Parts: sequence; structure tokens; C-alpha cells
Amino acid sequence: MQAKTIYTICVLVCLAAFEHIVVGLFPPLFSIISNELNISISQMGFVSGITIIVTSFSAILWGAIGGKFNSKILLMVGTGIWVLSVFATSYVQSFSQLLLCQFFTGIGLGCISSIGFSVLTDSISVERRGMVLSFWGMSQGFGGIIGAIVASIIGTAISWRTPFFILGVIGLVLLICYLFIEVPSVGKTEPELKPLLDKGGIYEHKFTFSQIKEVGLKKSNVFLFLQALFLNITIGSLIWVPTLYISKIEGLGFSSKTAIIAASFLYGIFQIGGLTSTYFGYIGDQIQRKTLKGRAIFTGSVLFLMIPFYFLLFSLPMKNLELPANHDSILILLMLLKQIFFNHWMFILLVIAFVASAVQSANTPNWLALITDVNLPEHRGVVFSIGNLMSSIGRTIGNVGVGLLLPLFSSYLNQQQSYIYTLSTLLLFIIPASLCYLFMAKRNVADIKNVKYILCERVKKLKANE
Repeated sequence: MQAKTIYTICVLVCLAAFEHIVVGLFPPLFSIISNELNISISQMGFVSGITIIVTSFSAILWGAIGGKFNSKILLMVGTGIWVLSVFATSYVQSFSQLLLCQFFTGIGLGCISSIGFSVLTDSISVERRGMVLSFWGMSQGFGGIIGAIVASIIGTAISWRTPFFILGVIGLVLLICYLFIEVPSVGKTEPELKPLLDKGGIYEHKFTFSQIKEVGLKKSNVFLFLQALFLNITIGSLIWVPTLYISKIEGLGFSSKTAIIAASFLYGIFQIGGLTSTYFGYIGDQIQRKTLKGRAIFTGSVLFLMIPFYFLLFSLPMKNLELPANHDSILILLMLLKQIFFNHWMFILLVIAFVASAVQSANTPNWLALITDVNLPEHRGVVFSIGNLMSSIGRTIGNVGVGLLLPLFSSYLNQQQSYIYTLSTLLLFIIPASLCYLFMAKRNVADIKNVKYILCERVKKLKANE
């Protein structure tokens, strides 16, 4: 892989992380922002939801126009929009200003998730798709965690506006980095197109809105969309895990502020298993070389393991936990790290959390690789955007689902038990998510072969016309 290609991949992966850092900033700051701007918590939830939904819908539009304009210019425009909007967010004085800024933030971020994904897939060889795409998915997951941690530390210590200002400055640096990326020609890494591209030819097929029905109803895509919906109902509910941790820590006698800081750190530490995403992407690549249905069967089987391990993570107590009496974030972090290694209850929780987040991380690289495998180069950005929209809808349902189920369980159980039963119930959506992979496996073979056949026929036709 050439140095410029590696540089391009690194810039795009960083931007994928920042997309989720922006989204992750809001939830920990809800109460602070609502108090200063004199708005309700429900209005803050609406603002956060608008950012996610606008990002998802705008990604489809960005993907549709992506083939008609220079991708580098579009990425710079999209990044410029969200950078300016994030800057402006740090100066807002009212709910309407906040809502407007986050609306345009969503429009800018939609460009990164759609066109950025298309450029990334054109930069990766077929043999490395799962492994390299794991960095894209991993950066998104850790981006959300970083956003929450930064908001908890800087937002409470200085001002809620400071994290948005800092993020805008870093975004400007990334905008400059775009000047040096290499945008590959569409289909550059497809083996079937190599004879054409090696002779200086251009793959000229573009996406048009008339093809929406074709790509939307392709059987492999339908299963990928449904899988994203079901799995993200569970993942959306996991946003409430820090709240469960807060409840457990407060139950041990610690103050609310100490519990919030400690829970944020624990949530980040317990996601360390996500680092194995690259390994699962690599395994998916190896299995896919042996059989075209292998990646789907492997990923669907691994995902089932999320259910028992997350159930244990919710249920096991945090016995003998020790934390400093003051609210110093650094001291709390150091004490937590000490507890993880010297308190066997916390160590067991870390091991269980590692496995739970690890098997969850198997999904993203292989889901992204399957989107790339079963779709033509010009369709991938739009298909990813639709899948991303389904993911957003799933996360919204999961988030709202917790709010609906929690009062029902609270009528019969205490606070901690209510959270445990609620989150455990929403784990059940992993079952249909895993089954979608198993059902699509056979269809993947036909769709992947069809993509290869169409690309070969297009090359033949171009050669015949020379």
C-alpha cells in the first residue's frame, strides 16, 4: 500500500471519529446546557436527535451527488460546514440558535459518512477490506466515547462551550489535511476493473436516483438494512449503561458528582474490547476467501455471544469499590485503574466487558465489507447511507425503548434492578440481527458473483468499442 493511500485512509478514519465525537459531546452536557440556556432536558434530547437524523438523511443526498463532483472538494465543503457549525455552537444564546447550528452540523457530517466511505472503499484492496474498514468502525465507536469523556471533564471543569470550540479548531486542522489526500478513481481496487484502469481507462458509471429502488430492494442489502436496524436497537439502549453505573456507584454511598465522573471513565475503559475489531475484520477477510458466504455466517454466529456477556455485565455488582472523597477527575481515574487490578470484582467486570465489547466489534468491519462486496462501486456510498439511516433509527428506538420500559419495571423493582431488566430485555434484538446474517449468507454468494460479472462485462464492452 502506497504512503499516500495510507495517509488518505488515516485522514478519513480520523474524520469518522470526529463525526461521533460531535454526537457524543451532547448527552453528558444536557443538564448544564439546559440550565444556562433555560430550556428543558427534553428539548436537549430533541437537538441531539436532530443532529443524528439530519446526518443520516443528508448522507443519502451527499452520496447521490458524490459521483457528479470532485470528491475531495465535496469532503472539504462538508467538513467546512460542520466545523463552522460546531464553532458557532460554542457561542449560541438560545434554543433556536442551538437547533440551527446542530442542523447544519448534521448536514456537514453526512458528507463524511457517505462520500468519505466511498473514497475509503476505493482505496482498499478486496483482500484487506474487513481489516481496514475495522479502523473506520472502531474510530466511530471510540469517537463517541471520547466525546462523552471530554464533555464530562472539560465541560464540567471549564464550560460546556469549550469542548465545541476545541473541536472546531481541530476540525480546521483536518480540513487542511484534505489538501494532501489522494482520491482514487472509482473502482480502483476491483480486480475485474484492473485491465481497464491499468491502460488509463476510466470507470464512468455513476449513481442516479432512478437506481434507488434497484439497490434498496437487492436481497443482500435488505438483510443488511434489517440487521443494522435490529442490532442498533440494542446498541442504542447501551447509551444508558453509564446511567446504570451511576446508580450502582451511588448505591455504594458515593456522591452524585463522583458517580457521574467514575461512570464515564468506566464506560470508556469497559469498551477496550472494541480494539479487537481489526482482528475480527481480518478473520472475516480470511473466511471470505474460502467461501463467499463465510463472512456473514461468521459474524452472525459471533454476535449471539453479546447476549450472555452483556447480561453478566449488567448484573454483576461492583463490590468493595473505593473512590476518593473529592471530585478530582484524575484521582478518580487513577483509583479506578487501581481497583480494576486489585479488586477481583472489578477485574471480573473488566474481563466480561472486554469480551462483550469485543464480540460486538466484530459486526462493523464485516457489515461494511459486505456492503462493499455485494454492491457496485457507484452504489456503495448510497447503500451505506441508507444502512446508516437504519442504524440511526435503530439507536433512536433503543434509546426511547429504555425510557418506555424503565417505568414498567420500576413499578415492581428497585432502581438498579429496573435498569438491569430493561437493558437485558433490549438485548433480545440481537437474535433477529444475528439471524439476518445467517439468512443473507446464501444470497451474498449470488450478489457478489453478479457484481463481478457486471464489472467484467462492462470492461469487455469498453474493449469492444475501442
